Amino acid sequence: MRYSITHPMHTHPYHPDLVSGSGVAAVAAAAEAAGFSGFGFTDHPAPSQRWLDAGGHDAVDPFVAMAYAAAQTTALRLVPNIVVLPYRNPFVVAKSGATLDLLSGGRFTLAVGVGYLKREFAALGVEFDERTELFDEALDVIRGIWAGDDFNYQGKHFSARGITAHPRPVNPPPIWIGGNTAAARVRVARHGDGWCPFAAPPGLARTAGTAAIDSIDRLAAGIEDLCARVAAAERDPAGIDIVFNNFEGGNPGDDDFDADAYLAGVEKLRALGVTWLHVTIPGDSLAHALETIERFGETVIAG
Repeated sequence: MRYSITHPMHTHPYHPDLVSGSGVAAVAAAAEAAGFSGFGFTDHPAPSQRWLDAGGHDAVDPFVAMAYAAAQTTALRLVPNIVVLPYRNPFVVAKSGATLDLLSGGRFTLAVGVGYLKREFAALGVEFDERTELFDEALDVIRGIWAGDDFNYQGKHFSARGITAHPRPVNPPPIWIGGNTAAARVRVARHGDGWCPFAAPPGLARTAGTAAIDSIDRLAAGIEDLCARVAAAERDPAGIDIVFNNFEGGNPGDDDFDADAYLAGVEKLRALGVTWLHVTIPGDSLAHALETIERFGETVIAG
């Protein structure tokens, strides 16, 4: 099992120590030292005040921040959580991703999602109702431009003739696709190297416009469906990463965190085919985040 964290900007306002060069460097270096395999940032370039007041959170630019983190580490993969692909032109995403992968020595994974915040789409000039079409075309473009020269593409939203974009990434970065729905799993079967659903009770699922996954049984059903779709696409399900959270053991930042129960949950998830676990790190202070990362490394990763 591999473990990944997102830089802990969970609130609005955020703790200022977390959003400094030294703070980002400290979290990234601590994660690598503790044995984490992945580190990334969220993507909210233009959130609404209403969303922030309702429990949303601030964010830095994920590509800029991941590049900074890459310079502080040597082995940690840079995995955003997640890039809202319809927000950006796919050629620009491909260029940012290729640059980050090249400069980090091949350590970038592009994790992407469709997005759900209508006001953020409006602020960015992107049609909310066209987001799934934009998403699918963008995946085609990114795969194509990373694969070869003199690239041609004709879609509803993007048109390109004879495009060559160098330098290329070290190797085409893995693409993980977020979302709990069957539509997300269809995209994984067609385009993806990984599926990254998230734990969502019915209320959160309605807000995020996705399907509820609030138990290991629902996760298992989703994985079974994913494997069938990947096999039907004549691909090997064993080659698809699956990323999730752990329902057991509690929050790693809490005093009552139970590492043994957490590890028991890890084994259950491993048996289902989960290959990466996303770990939530507290964002109330830099010191608490660093302490939690170190303790998790000692009690779970090393255990």
